[in-house]
Amino acid sequence: MKATEVPAIAGAYLFEPTPQADERGSFCRTFDAEVVRSVGLDPYAFVQDSVSRSVHGVLRGLHLRSGAGEAKLVRCSYGRIFDVVVDLRADSPTYRNRAFFELSDDTQTTLYIPAGCAHGFQALTEVADVSYRIDRPHDPAEDVTIAFDDPELAIPWPLPATSMSKRDRAAPSLAEVLQREES
Repeated sequence: MKATEVPAIAGAYLFEPTPQADERGSFCRTFDAEVVRSVGLDPYAFVQDSVSRSVHGVLRGLHLRSGAGEAKLVRCSYGRIFDVVVDLRADSPTYRNRAFFELSDDTQTTLYIPAGCAHGFQALTEVADVSYRIDRPHDPAEDVTIAFDDPELAIPWPLPATSMSKRDRAAPSLAEVLQREES
């Protein structure tokens, strides 16, 4: 497994495993504490694992947490997704940068998203399972959602959104969210 920095988002990393395949199928290590530690992250800081299942075209996000935020490891364990990260850390050298990835079960690549970054994805296959490893217990009172179609972000979603939550559909613009955070 190797770790690669994401140039567009300071502190973000891709962890790329080396799948082994033969006539039986395949095997790969999707988490390695030593590799995570090698880039300065505490592998034991993650306290919660979750998984979401989405169908083709479903769009989830853009989500982040207020307060201390939350860092997370994200991997598409089944299917394929278009994944988005937006840096909203005012003190970051990559503040307001966006980065896009295609994550899939073929590669099992894991994306590390630092606290203070918004995250969203769209399912590109009939079924897509996304696994999350999060560094803080979830507190719904800290949930923040930003409009997926905010023109300021101009995210090139590959498909029309076939379905999304009411909360995601009604999400405010980035400017509105930033204004609330400042007050």
